[in-house]
Amino acid sequence: MKQLKDLITDQERFGYNLENYEIINIHTVGLKDGESAFKECKNLIVTNSMFELRYPFWHDHDVKVSNCVFTKSCRGPFWYSSSIELSQIYAQSDKAFRECENIVLTDSVYQSDECFWKSKDIKINNLNFTGEYAFFLSEDLDINNLMLKGHYSFQYVNKGVIKNSKIDTKDAFWHAKDLTVYDSELIGEYLGWYSENLTLVRCKIVSHQPLCYCKNLKLIDCEVIDCDDAFEKSEVNGNIISSNLSIYNPSKGTLEIQGEYQLNEDQYQDKNNKINIVKK
Repeated sequence: MKQLKDLITDQERFGYNLENYEIINIHTVGLKDGESAFKECKNLIVTNSMFELRYPFWHDHDVKVSNCVFTKSCRGPFWYSSSIELSQIYAQSDKAFRECENIVLTDSVYQSDECFWKSKDIKINNLNFTGEYAFFLSEDLDINNLMLKGHYSFQYVNKGVIKNSKIDTKDAFWHAKDLTVYDSELIGEYLGWYSENLTLVRCKIVSHQPLCYCKNLKLIDCEVIDCDDAFEKSEVNGNIISSNLSIYNPSKGTLEIQGEYQLNEDQYQDKNNKINIVKK
């Protein structure tokens, strides 16, 4: 492979259309504010670099990036790209990964609002992430050891598995479909509203008004703690351990509960279509 190394540049598209290159110790910064440093490139290996200017990797394919920094001013670093592999990244760049596919992100710290929008085939392992509206309209997720702090995460996602994670976010999983979460901590109000085929396995749930208006919601060996007005108009099946739990007007299903709970049903509840609760 050819090499491009040891440069500081603010030139517009200075690495445009490169193919089969190693990019080493490049710093995009300067008064010219040139954007799109590596637009429409193929087969790049990028290491030990810093990106401070906008849109460095658009319409790229087969890109490996490691030991790099993306600053706050590096807006929209990855758009319309495929087969992107990143490791040991520190990033503060908003709007990362828009309409991308086949993304692998490991061992990194990311701060980004509106990240992973309309993207698919996303694999994540060991990521500390902060940001709002993460994973909006994305699909085919394979996530392990994600520490996420934000708001409105995983809205409208379609298909995926999340494992061994801590997700602290308001309005997580709204309208999500075909998603399974294993061995994770889910914190934040209004969890999972309007979801379909959401399955939670051995999860700890702490939420205000969680899991309402759900279709085919499954809870398997979950802890439900300090949750009020849960499961409104939801189809819910499974078994839980509860503490300080109130349930409001679920629609149907069978739920085995170990622990104390309060069931509230309003006068308009359809008495022929109601949940079966088994006290363990």
